[in-house]
Formats: sequence, C-alpha cells, structure tokens
Amino acid sequence: YRLNILLAGMNPFYFHAVNVILHCLVTLVLMYTCDKAVFKDCRLAFVTALFFAVHPIHTEAVTGIVGRADVLACLLFLLAFLSYNRSVDQLYVGEHFPPTASPFFLLLSLFLGTCAMLVKETGVTVFGVCLVYDFFSLSCNGLKLRNGGIHQRPARQPVASPSASLQVPPAGRENGKHRFAHRGTWSSCHPASPEEQRSGGLLVPSKAMWAIRSYLTANNNQNFLYTARPFLKRAALVISYVILVLYFRLWIMGGSMPMFSEQDNPASFSPYLLTRFLTYSYLLAFNAWLLLAPITLCYDWQVGSIPLVESIWDARNLATVFLVLVMTLLSLHCIAAFKKLEHKEVLVGLLFLVFPFIPASNLFFRVGFVVAERVLYMPSMGYCILFVHGLKKLSTWLNKWRITVLTLFALLLLLFSWKTVKQNEIWLSRESLFSSGVKTLPHNAKVHYNYANFLKDQGRNVEAIYHYKTALKLYPRHASALNNLGTLTKDVVEAKDYYRRALQLNPQHNRALFNLGNLLK
Repeated sequence: YRLNILLAGMNPFYFHAVNVILHCLVTLVLMYTCDKAVFKDCRLAFVTALFFAVHPIHTEAVTGIVGRADVLACLLFLLAFLSYNRSVDQLYVGEHFPPTASPFFLLLSLFLGTCAMLVKETGVTVFGVCLVYDFFSLSCNGLKLRNGGIHQRPARQPVASPSASLQVPPAGRENGKHRFAHRGTWSSCHPASPEEQRSGGLLVPSKAMWAIRSYLTANNNQNFLYTARPFLKRAALVISYVILVLYFRLWIMGGSMPMFSEQDNPASFSPYLLTRFLTYSYLLAFNAWLLLAPITLCYDWQVGSIPLVESIWDARNLATVFLVLVMTLLSLHCIAAFKKLEHKEVLVGLLFLVFPFIPASNLFFRVGFVVAERVLYMPSMGYCILFVHGLKKLSTWLNKWRITVLTLFALLLLLFSWKTVKQNEIWLSRESLFSSGVKTLPHNAKVHYNYANFLKDQGRNVEAIYHYKTALKLYPRHASALNNLGTLTKDVVEAKDYYRRALQLNPQHNRALFNLGNLLK
C-alpha cells in the first residue's frame, strides 16, 4: 500500500488497478502450476485458469482494497510451491527418495512462504502443502522395484477426447527418449497387489490400504527411514523453519492472539460444545456451497446471517454430512490412485482446497468473522482444479454427450462472468454496497447498522433511525447502534437512556462515554 501511495498517490483507481493486475498474475501463475505440476497439459491448465479468473467468489478479494492481502498471499503461495517443486530432483531414479536438486530453490521457497505468511496468515499453509505433495507425489519417483528394475506402465489405449481443451496428450516419450514421468512412478514402486490382479485393476479401498502399507513398510526390503532420508531432511528443515517463523509472528503480535467480540463470531462464544461443533461443521459446508454455487454473496456475514446450529436435529446438519461424505470419497479415491499415481489432480486439488482454509476454520483459534468470501480466494484454486478434473472425467465417460457437457461448461463460464460483473457493480459506491447488504441479508444486524451509518452521514436521519432500530431488533446487544441512535434523537431523556444502555453493554465504549458526558455537562 505504501508503494502504491508513493507511486500514484491516494487515487483509488490505481489501488483497484493494482488489485486487478495481481489477480491476473495469480491466474497466469496458476495456469503454469497446473501445467507443470498438476495436469501436465497446457489446455487443461488454461481451462482451470479461465474458470478461476471469472469465479464470482473473488469479487470481494479483488474489488475490495483490503482484499489485496489475500490476492498477494495467493501469488506468493503459488511461487513458493513452484520453487519447492523445482528444488526436488523429479527425474531421479534410485533406491532412495529423490534428493534436493537445488538448495537455492528450497531456500527461495522458504523465503516466499514467509512473505506469504507476513502478507496473510493463510500463506503459512504452503509449507504443509509442499511437504504432503513431496511425500505422496515427488518422493516416489526414485523408488525401485525389489529386483532393482524399472518397469514402465504399458501405454494406454487412446481415448477419444471431448475436445482439444480437455484432451490429455500421451506421456512416456519425449524427443524420442524415454522419461519417467510423475504419473507412472507409483506403479513402478510396487508390483500389483493380489487383489488388483483379481479385480482387473479396479481401485477400491482395500487396494489403497495395500499400496500404503507396502509403501510405508519399504517393499524393497530396505528400511523406510533409510530410503526416505532425503525427504526427511527437507521435512525437518521446513518444519523447524515454520516453528521459528510462527514464534516470530507471535512475538511481533505481543505474544497474544487478536481479540474479537461476540458479534464478530457468535459461535465461538457459545458455552455449549455441541453448538460450537455443529455450527463450525456447518460453516465448512456453507463455504463449500459458496464455491460451488455463488448465488447469494454479501460483503458481511456477521450478526444474524447464519443462525447457530444448536441441535443435532437441525436440517442444516444434512449439508455437513453430505460434505463429509464427499470429502471422504475424494480422499479414498486419492489414496486408491496413489498405487499408480493416477489422478494427481485430486491430490493437488484437495491440498489447495483444504490447507489454505484451515486458519479460517476455527479449528485452532478463534477468527473474527462468521463467513468471509475473501478468505476463499486461495481455496478456490483447489476447487477449480477438482472441477476441471471432474469435467474431464465426465466428458470421457459420457462419450456421446461430450458436446453437451462442454456446452454446459461454456454456459457456466458465461453465467459466472455475468455474476462477477454484477457483483462488481455493487462495489461501485458506499450506498450501492451497503444497500445491497440490506437486500441480500435483511436478517443481518451488521448490514443494517452500516447502512444506517451511511444514511446518517448523508443527513437522511429518519431512514437512519429506522435501520438503527432494525439492527437493535435483530441484535439487542449492539452498543454502537444504541450510541448512534442517541445522537439522532431530539429527546434528551431518550438520548441519555440510549447512551446508558450502550455503556451497560460496553463500559469502555468511547463514543458513548463522550456523548453522555457532553449531555450531562
């Protein structure tokens, strides 16, 4: 922000322009990441980046100036991931996990990850993503079979592709020379299990567990710790560094976490463990729904937007159960595919979706919001990867309907683009933003309070009083609404009552103390 001011002053146009440029950079780097580390196909990477670019959930992060932290942290997150990926020798073939090919890129990854964390707390999750990706994707490249031989998987029969943009080119030979690509390395690590031989290679949980057990017990008769020494060295370095930077982060914050009020995050102040658990779980499903179907979007999801889930019989728990079921199936599918390292897209998609959202999930510490669309900016990368991977599989399975599938996807892109444009129009001014909140979430006390503040600044006192009173009906403990209502009333006795009620709720409310003091003077 300081550099923005030094170069262009306080002109808001340049603040927004920088945000848009950063979003474009994130989109380009995501496309490069998908091409090099996920799909290994530039066309699928382009489709993923296109879907990411137009997703309406990004409106708050890109259009709102404060959202620059999320966009910039996402850019640094991707660069750190690419640097870590570059630091590991991906073409290594031997009895150990692949060694660190470039210490420079490993250190660069640590530096970029630290910058991402300092920009936004969620940036620190890139280190967890890198380690899990290293263990399950990169590190099995160098493992040999028990007899020391390397066997390539037989080439697959060509499958008719739905379109050029969703066709994966065959791998295995490059410039006339054989290369050991990521996609086939897991099958090189272990022979087929007996269950797989009987079932014709159908991926089921039993074979997934067989593959993991064979991997962790070092099927090549060597000690796992000896085999995994290169990876363990990297992991020890990264984990030690993360502990150090987290300690530094807490130190610069004075050794304490931020303090929030009940209206910021009502569930975290509930005295009942069941209520907190059910509400937090439902909020996970709610955020997933925002990514899947961004129909209802609002700049503020605080007081009253999402009522607490206080009973196991609440119908909203079905959404939580459905999310758990979907994530479990995806995880099992991902584990089952590890034997051949197929569908690495699912692994990366889950890592990019889950890890960046952990700091906002209330699992480890209290956050200052119920739902915030801007914090979904980073997790949306994983959603886009999973969506495009699923689209590719669907268009392959529905061979006769592939054109219909692609047409529906094109319509979805147009629909998302239209929704993004309409959401940006909402952010054009204070009035359009605050009035949209009242229309979208009329049961949210915070949006009524914000709109009343705007009306008060415009001299529209009658309308402001109405929305202040509406906010108090929805949330009677809103001390600031009581204070502001006291400044608008013409009755001195009534004003005193508002100020005193505000001070009963918050004895340290500065404005209420000042206003009541002036009134009693």
